[in-house]
Parts: sequence; C-alpha cells; structure tokens
Amino acid sequence: MDPLIAQDSLAQKKWVDTLMDQMTIDQKIGQLFMVQAYSNKDISHTNFIQNLIKKHHIGGLIFMQGTPESQAKLTNKYQSISKTPLLIGFDGEWGLDMRLKNTYRFPWNMTLGAIRNNKLIEKFGEQVGKHCKRLGIHINFAPVVDININPENPIIGNRSFGEGRENVTNKASAFIKGIQSQYVLASAKHFPGHGDTDSDSHKTLPVLDFDIERLDSIELYPYKQLFKSNLTSVMVAHLSVKALEPSQDLPTSLSYKVVTELLKEKLNFKGLVLTDALNMKGASNFAKPGDIDLAALQAGNDLLLIPEDVPAAISKIKKAIDENIITEERIDFSVRKVLMAKYWAGLSEFKLVELENLQEDLNSISDELLHRELVENSITLIKNESLVFPIQNLDKKKIAYVKLGDAQNRDFVNMLKNYTDVTVVSGKNLDELVTKLKSYNLVIIGYHKSNLTPWKEYKFKDKELVWLQEIARTNTVILDVFASPYSLLQLKTFENINGLLLSYQNSKISQEISAQMIFGAIETKGKLPVSLKNIFSEGHGLLSTSLQRLAYSIPEDVGLSSKKLEKIDSIAQIVLEEKMAPGMQVLVARKGKIVYQKAFGYHTNKKQVMVKNNDMYDIASLTKILASLPLIMELEERGIFNLNTTLGNLIPKFKNSNKDTLTVKEVLSHYGRLKSWIPFYINTLDSITNEPSNEFYNQKRTEEFGIRVGDKMYLKTDYPSIMLDSIISAEQRLRVGYKYSDLPFYIFKNYIENYYKQDLNELTQEHFYKSLGATQTTYLPLNKFSKKNIIPTELDDYYRNQLVHGYVHDLGAAFQKGIGGHAGLFSNTNDIAKIMQLYLQKGYYGGKRYFKSETIDKFNHRYYANNQVRRGIGFDKPQIREREKATCGCVSDESFGHSGFTGTYTWADPETEIIYIFLSNRVYPTADNMGLIRKNIRTEIQQYIQDAILY
Repeated sequence: MDPLIAQDSLAQKKWVDTLMDQMTIDQKIGQLFMVQAYSNKDISHTNFIQNLIKKHHIGGLIFMQGTPESQAKLTNKYQSISKTPLLIGFDGEWGLDMRLKNTYRFPWNMTLGAIRNNKLIEKFGEQVGKHCKRLGIHINFAPVVDININPENPIIGNRSFGEGRENVTNKASAFIKGIQSQYVLASAKHFPGHGDTDSDSHKTLPVLDFDIERLDSIELYPYKQLFKSNLTSVMVAHLSVKALEPSQDLPTSLSYKVVTELLKEKLNFKGLVLTDALNMKGASNFAKPGDIDLAALQAGNDLLLIPEDVPAAISKIKKAIDENIITEERIDFSVRKVLMAKYWAGLSEFKLVELENLQEDLNSISDELLHRELVENSITLIKNESLVFPIQNLDKKKIAYVKLGDAQNRDFVNMLKNYTDVTVVSGKNLDELVTKLKSYNLVIIGYHKSNLTPWKEYKFKDKELVWLQEIARTNTVILDVFASPYSLLQLKTFENINGLLLSYQNSKISQEISAQMIFGAIETKGKLPVSLKNIFSEGHGLLSTSLQRLAYSIPEDVGLSSKKLEKIDSIAQIVLEEKMAPGMQVLVARKGKIVYQKAFGYHTNKKQVMVKNNDMYDIASLTKILASLPLIMELEERGIFNLNTTLGNLIPKFKNSNKDTLTVKEVLSHYGRLKSWIPFYINTLDSITNEPSNEFYNQKRTEEFGIRVGDKMYLKTDYPSIMLDSIISAEQRLRVGYKYSDLPFYIFKNYIENYYKQDLNELTQEHFYKSLGATQTTYLPLNKFSKKNIIPTELDDYYRNQLVHGYVHDLGAAFQKGIGGHAGLFSNTNDIAKIMQLYLQKGYYGGKRYFKSETIDKFNHRYYANNQVRRGIGFDKPQIREREKATCGCVSDESFGHSGFTGTYTWADPETEIIYIFLSNRVYPTADNMGLIRKNIRTEIQQYIQDAILY
C-alpha cells in the first residue's frame, strides 16, 4: 500500500496531475531538491534561497539553525514566491530544539527507549507533530531507527532507542503514528542501518561488514515492520555495506542495489525515498556536485537532500535525459511522489505561518507535562541491594552527597534537600573525602555530564572511577547517573554500589524527578534500553515502591491552572506595597504534589534580606495542630486517655478545681468555658515603670533566672509553674458555648511532658519531625540555625524592647522556655506541607504509619456543631456562622487547618486534596499592623486557589 495516498485520493490525484501537466522539465527536476536554509544568516543567504526558488524551482527547504520567529517569517516569504508550495523539512528528533533556539527540548531517543509504555512515545510524536505543523514544517527527519549495538558509535548513540530490535521498532512505530496523526511526514533513518558503526558518515564512509542474514535480522528488521504501518518516508544513509553493495566505495545512498532492488522492490516500500544530506563526506567524497545528484536519482531516490550545487545538478540531470542515461518518466515518477507527499501534508490548501503567540505555542504547559511524564517513565532503577532505595527511616539517616562529572547539579541537590538534611561533601583528594564521609551512613553520588547535545562526552575520568569505587567500598552508596547508560560500561564492578539509578540526562526535570524518586515520592518505572556487560540485560529495570512522600510538579499536573494561580503573585505584591507584611511564603499542593511554592519580599521593611523558601517563620498558633495535636492523637490512639477523659483524671492538680469535669473533647473543641487567654507577662512588669521587673528578670542566665525570652533577658526559672496554677485557679466563663482559647494547649503541654518526662521540642522531633524530614521545623531555632535563616517578628516596644528575632513572639510560649503547646514552633511552608499531607493521607507518610485512619477522622470531626461550634478536636474547620471568616467559604466541610497570630495559615481539604500554606510576619513592625487580617488576605488567596481548579 502506498502510504502517500491521501484519504481524498481522487482530489489528490487531480491536484498532482494538474501541477504535473503545467510543469516544464526544469520545474520538475527542481522539485527533487531540498536545500538547506538558515534563519540566522544575513540577507545574502536569503537572496540565495530566493534565487533557487524563483530560478530553479526547488521543491523544498530543510531549515537549520535559527529561531522560530525568523524561520516562520522566512517560510512565509519563501512560500509566497514559490509557484509550487515548498515542502519544508526539519531535523527534529527530540523536537524543534535540535535546530532552533527558544523551542522545547524533549528527551533523546535513548532516554525514551527506557519507557515501557509506548503510548507515551506516540504522545511524544504527536506533540512534535503539532510543533512542526505550527511552524509550517511538513516533514520531520525522524525517528532514528538505528539499532545501536555498538556503544562506541560516535554519531548515533543517544539518538537511538537502544540495542533491542523489538524495542527500537515499537518505539519508532509509536512515534510515527503520533507525528503522522498531525499530517507531518515521518522519515525513518538511516537505512539500511547506522547503529553498529564506529565512524561518522558526516566525516567519512562508515563500513558495515556483516552478512545478509545478520543485516536482515537486525539492521533491516525495524524497516520491514514499519512499512506495514504507513511510514511515509525513508532516509537512506551513506554507508559501505559489502553484503548489499559489492562496490565498497559506493555509498548505500547512491546504490541501485540498495535503494531500488532492496528498499523499493524486495521490501516493497512505496513511500518517499530521500538521501541523507549530500554534503556529508560519506557521500560527497564519492563524486563531485552534479554527478552525485544524478547518481542518487539513478539509485532510485525521490528527494535529494542538501545538494551542494543545485544549478550544476540540474544541468547534469538534463544532460543525462538528453543522452538517455535517465528518462523523463523516471523524473516524473519521483516528482509525482513529491507532490503526493505535499498534498498528504496539506499543501494543497497552503496557509502562511501565523506569527502571533508562536513562542507560547511552541513552549506550552502541555510540553512540560509530557516531558515530565516521559522522564518519570524512563528513569531506571538498576540495582537495589538491601532495599536502600527509596530512602526510608529518615530519622536514622545521615546523608551526604558527592558530585562526580563536570556538569551542573544544582537542581538535583536542591530537590534532595527538600526531603531532609543532605550535606554536600567534597575533598581535595580521595583520602580527605573518605575521611569526611565516615560520619555519614548513606552517600548519594551524582554523576553529572553535559546535557547540551547527545554527542557530548559521557565517560568517567579515570580519577572518578577510582573515587567512586573507594567511596562505595567504605560507604553505603546510591549512584545516580545523569549520562548515557554506556558510561556504566567503564565500571569494573558494581559489587559495592548498593543502589544504582540511571537518569540518562542532566536536564533540570531529570534532576528534580530523580531526586524525588530517591525519596520515594515517585516510583521508578524505566527499563534499560541497552545491556551493561553481562550483568544487567537490555529490558532490566526494578520497580520501586512509593513511600507517599510529597512530590513536586506544576499546577496543570494536578488539575490546577498556573495562570490563575498567578493571581497569588499579584495579591502578594499588594501585601508588600501596602506593608501588610515585609514578606511571605505561599505553598499550594494538590494530589500529593507541591505545585506552587514561592517566597516574596524581605525579612523586614529595611529590605536587606530577601525571603527564601527555606527561611523559617514563627508560625504562632499553627503550633497547636503541628506539634501538640499529633502527640495528643498519638496518646489517645494508644488508649492512654480518650476524648471523654476529664482534666481531673488526666492531671491530678485539676482535681476539685472548676475545671475538674471538663473533658478532652470539650476543651480541645474550645467548648470548655475556658478563658481565651491570660496575659501572664503583665504580672512580671514593674507596676510603676511598666518595664520588666527586676524581681522576675535578669540580664544574665543564672540558676534562678533560667528562661531566655530575648537578648540579655532571662525570666525566673519557676515561672511556668506559676502559670499553670493561674490557669487552674482562673474563673470559668459563665456562658456555655464556643470560645477560642489557648489554655487547653498549656494544659496538654504540661500533661504530655510529665507523661514522657521530655519537653515538646524533644518529643516532636523524635516522634514526628525527624522521620518526616521536617528538618527546619523546631522550637528554639537559635539553638540550631543562624539568624539569617530565621525571620524576625515584632519590634517589641512594650515588653522586650528589642527586635524579636529567633525568639517566640507569643509571651506565654516565651515564658515556657520558648516551648509552648499553643505557640513557639518555627517552620517553613515545605515542612508544614509534609505534616498536612500526613493528615490528608490519614496518618501515613514516607513509608510509615503514624496514626490509624480512624484517629484522623475522630479528631477531624465537629462534636458540637449543633451548638454552632465549628471546631474539630484541635483542628479549626470551615465556618458555620456567616460572620466567621475561618476560610474563604469555598472549601468542604471535611477540610481542616488553623491560623496564627503572626500572619500564618494552613488548610487541607480531603475533598479537593488541596493543601494551602501562608506564612508571614505581619506583626512587623508591630502587632498593630492589621491590614492582612482586615483585608482577609489569607482566605482571599484560598479563594484564588479554589478558582484555579480545572478538574
């Protein structure tokens, strides 16, 4: 079957016949040439191409380097002066980026060869086809169907789908189906097969010294299969194949035996046949311009690609016709096929390339989504000794990262650090490095090589091989290779490498996704496209398990609109301009993926230090659900108490008090008639000066004054017991009903710390934060972190009389050594998201079950809704009364979260699977800075997020 026959074949025949009837012999011959054109050259080149079109009637152009805008303009110019529409060709094996700046780059074929699901390759072909169509390209010289058996192949390598004939064939078939669905001609290359050569046909004539049986079973195999699936064109390579062409110096592209007898007759290919570029040394060394073009036609080619001298070639062909060396019927045969191809590609109804939105159309969200999907499905886990991969039990891991290779690794390291502490370790020599690594129990080695082109050097240096083996000998190691799989052939042994991951390319997306796989946020799915010695076979690939850690992606990946989420940026700017806060962090996650994470503004209004995503904010009352509540749930789940347990039974001091019979359920639902708060600090002020009293404070730490509440400011060590006594003796509210109160969390702090004989700081770290990888969530941040990573809160002019920086803003928490049940925690959006995702996943995160599902449900429930109490147990929930503004009013009743006095907010919705976190220091310069609250900024952003839902 002729793949060039269009669905409306009668109309196609009429169009072709009409053009044929109108053409002179010169015009017909001109149709057989496709000349290289550039969109980055000067006017002389443009004039040269225009002259070839007008004077010599060339049939097509293959565009080389330039930009899409320039190419589009030139395409329109050239098409407008051509009597017959030009067939525009392009080398776009991994997309338009292969030739054009500012266009999208997809992975190379070797990377795609690792994908198990060939439907993704079809999607890739379809997307490349859309790009070609958008830019006025009608034939893409892809896919490469060479079976890359020779690892030392200098020109194919990463351009091949691999070494297995079935895999290469199936991948090529899927790509062809995809691209041709967009009516862009595919071109399988390089016939009869360039995969087992050790030289480059651009520079010389490679030799394939195999018998016909071998060629038939390997090199020719993909073509035989692809011809059954409407492949529209084939590119013939410049090779010396003695089994096919006895004349060793005659390239296959110029061989009648290869092009006509084998390809067109024996294999019965009816589509368009074209040469590889005739200016390549593999062909041009054989004959001079003109002679080589005639020889290509005589061999049976239809389209002559990149001729060196079109006028000379036309003259030579016309002379050959006159001398009956070649017939006009032979010319007509190929011209007809060229015109049929043009009709098939839509050139009978030619339209100029639309210039508006060209850049956006060629670099779309759809492109990145597909790229991510391709990379996720390609990365291959080769070895996983002792289940070192993915990394579990973060609380027991001390992880180092060591870089090998000479390309950038920034995106990989940054993503690794999103999951836990990872220390970058280096050394001037091997001994120094090995010594430094002794204190770590896991080493991630990243091997990073240039991602610029598929031909870039990928091999390890001898020094790197020695270092790798020695590090692996003395440490538990995961090696992640961002380079060709062939790089691993240099390793003498894999014995000491515990985990081996092949990421293929060193792109930003590959680095980020690979790091996520190492921590179990994404599963590995890929398989080797080539074998590695006799140890790992082609097709080998281990499937890792998901630990259900948060992944990182883009909004559209989870059904959100990135354009609509940009409104958050706008409102953030308003916050900064109106000085509602000096800076902020905002995070949005959905379906287990963080898709929006930005920092805005500065630490203070002095605008000296910009806010970063890993900076730490005082999160105020978010402490309640991120520190105290997990420990409360844990104890309740263990049966230490239940929701109906009374405070009197829980804490002996409360026996016979006015709070004796209050239940856990009542106080944590804010239904226990407790006071909202008690201003404990007032009793420590001098009654005359209203300054901190010397009775309670000292400038230096002593045994009597042991609680640091600020710089050179120490409170009496016994003051927390005074506070608890004040809570016990405090009057109850007379009115039954809802009243938000901090006091339950003072009470539970006391209970929890007495039960465990440890403070909340130690308990939260040991029970939750370390294993979650929440490494920047802590009380008392100055004990661990530099001030430059901690964002100040208030310029306190009423109590501390200093900038509160690294100390908890809430005075009640400050009086409890900075470790309050209601406040005191410092964190960032990334860490908080982990805890909120733990809740959304009903108590499971990172391969560990922290709570039973029913425990989460029990605490995320309104027990007093009939009494207009919106709260769950500890959790805030959407408003019941219209005047309340807990949320935007646009989230489900199953949602939960909390807000904080310093300008913080976190919310999770099981129905939409959305997590939203907002952190700021709106209390700077003072707590009177109420603009953020008055304008409901936090819930306004929440509304924007809801509005951004696409599905």
